[in-house]
Amino acid sequence: MGERYSLYQSELYLQAYGGRTPEFTTDPTKLEDSAAELLDPGPFHYVAGGAGSGATMRANRDAFDGWRLVPRMLTDATERDLSTTVLGTQTPAPVLLAPVGVQSIVHPDAERATARAAAGLGLPAVLSTASSTSIEDVAAASGDGPRWFQLYWPNDPDVCRSILSRARAAGFSTLVVTLDTWSLGWRPCDLDRGYLPFLQGEGTAVPFSDPVFRSKLEAPPEEDLPSAVLRWISMITGTDRDWDALAFLREHWDGPIVLKGITHVDDARRAAEAGMDGVIVSNHGGRQVDGAVAALDALPEIVGAVGSRIEVLFDSGVRTGADVAKALALGARAVLVGRPWVYGLAHGGEDGVRHVLRSLLADLDLTMGLSGHRRLADLRPSSLTTVRR
Repeated sequence: MGERYSLYQSELYLQAYGGRTPEFTTDPTKLEDSAAELLDPGPFHYVAGGAGSGATMRANRDAFDGWRLVPRMLTDATERDLSTTVLGTQTPAPVLLAPVGVQSIVHPDAERATARAAAGLGLPAVLSTASSTSIEDVAAASGDGPRWFQLYWPNDPDVCRSILSRARAAGFSTLVVTLDTWSLGWRPCDLDRGYLPFLQGEGTAVPFSDPVFRSKLEAPPEEDLPSAVLRWISMITGTDRDWDALAFLREHWDGPIVLKGITHVDDARRAAEAGMDGVIVSNHGGRQVDGAVAALDALPEIVGAVGSRIEVLFDSGVRTGADVAKALALGARAVLVGRPWVYGLAHGGEDGVRHVLRSLLADLDLTMGLSGHRRLADLRPSSLTTVRR
């Protein structure tokens, strides 16, 4: 059988018996409040905030509450196996660390700490193009851990080719192409403070360490930061593409390619027709379009349309083990988790990320067992019931 993630519960109780309790909460719904006490308002709201009125973020959570697990008894679920393979990447649990940029605003160890924590648990971590740490340094921190690379698509093909080449050479196996953020959404929390960390050179380690990008500057970033920042921002914002553009990525990436930001079933079908290997059903955690469909509400139809042809992953609003189980029951191959472990990073660097992930995995393991599911394949739509919203 697989990892006994539920043993983390026993570990915590035994530590408490010896007089030691967790340094911060095991409740993912309380992490945001405690992170707010640790972080300055700018960084905190950059992580926690969403587009417009926050309606999409609320919809993401409401969608999870609209489904309920229906526990079954006497299923011999003493031992569970959470292991799976996602686009050729073997993982001990169906959980990936979502791409989150600018991690230096919450902890100085930034992406290195996250990479070490993920690798230690064997979970794939998706590195953002908006990383505060170079591709190569994150790869070194990850060691033998599974790692994917997320692309914010530069409109300069030479720079794009160079970044993709570096990521592949550094052992990143799968390319995640974020489609829904070619321009920032309307984010009042950031606008009211004028907070955009990229303007201070945060989250720019990938381009600033790229030889092709640097060759296009009149002066290196170390000598003229504002010009380098503005050149990079103009490269990754303001350009929406069409489906024909995907051929460029296929030409320059020889591994699996996944499109992130899919919520319409017709877009999922087009992704499959375009030869993509997977889609991530996601609304960017509610950070881009206010009043958009909840990602979980879009999941079942997309799975039904393309799930037999390409792999369907899920992202947006995942907080608990029950959330993971519900998304898997609705057909997701695996889920990506973002904000909770970022709050863990703020609380305690690598140890904080590890604590949040171990808590989530223990919660998932126990939820599966206590609801009568031994394996991931046992989670089906029939494992759930709907409630009136």
